[in-house]
Amino acid sequence: MRKLLADVAHTLVPPKGDRHGPLPPLMLTLTVVAGLVDAVSFLALGHVFVANMTGNVVLLGFAVAGTEGLSAPASLTALASFLVGAVAGGRCGTRFAAHRGRLLGAGVAVQALLVAAALVTAVVSGDEVGGPVRYTLIVALGLAMGLQTAVARRVAVPDLTTTVLTQTLTGLASHPTAAGGTAPRRALSVLAMFLGALTGALLLQARLALALGVTLALLVGAHVAVRRLSATDAAWTRP
Repeated sequence: MRKLLADVAHTLVPPKGDRHGPLPPLMLTLTVVAGLVDAVSFLALGHVFVANMTGNVVLLGFAVAGTEGLSAPASLTALASFLVGAVAGGRCGTRFAAHRGRLLGAGVAVQALLVAAALVTAVVSGDEVGGPVRYTLIVALGLAMGLQTAVARRVAVPDLTTTVLTQTLTGLASHPTAAGGTAPRRALSVLAMFLGALTGALLLQARLALALGVTLALLVGAHVAVRRLSATDAAWTRP
């Protein structure tokens, strides 16, 4: 138990000289963001995912089959937006390939702008998400999540993909005693996604804009942190 708690602590507050430096807690923050955003999209935008593309593709299949309450155009819009965001994230990864801190900082900055655009849209519309407003929010959030996923893939902190948990859960179940403290990291990733989704659902009971505002605050905080921490060429910044 003591070792388990130590591994959890090392993920949340990495020790000096850790191979990934401050990246694990930053990636956990982005995992919370993904949970928040998917809560917004699924609960407020008509049963569509913008971060979890596995779930979105499944919902698309249901919608094409004519399942009531689901929208094929909405799912297709989310999928297309996610892919465009992923392309942008890939280009960002190429530009900042030699410095993971600058890569993450650039990615989170663009994400924050996209979520800010979604927040402004929600505020101006008075949280009414019919018609064009719904699709504007899906596009903005889908772009942000595609970008985040691509950047997280390039940053490559083991078991912290920020948006995909299937492999994380599989690894947690099949290799619970994995070396290097990866099992606690996997568990924290799952917990972060759960807390993000829970928080998003609770905030939506008040206002859509509130949920998006908290999401934006997390992204701004992550951006400020990564900019300060990656000011040098420390070992963890290298690929």
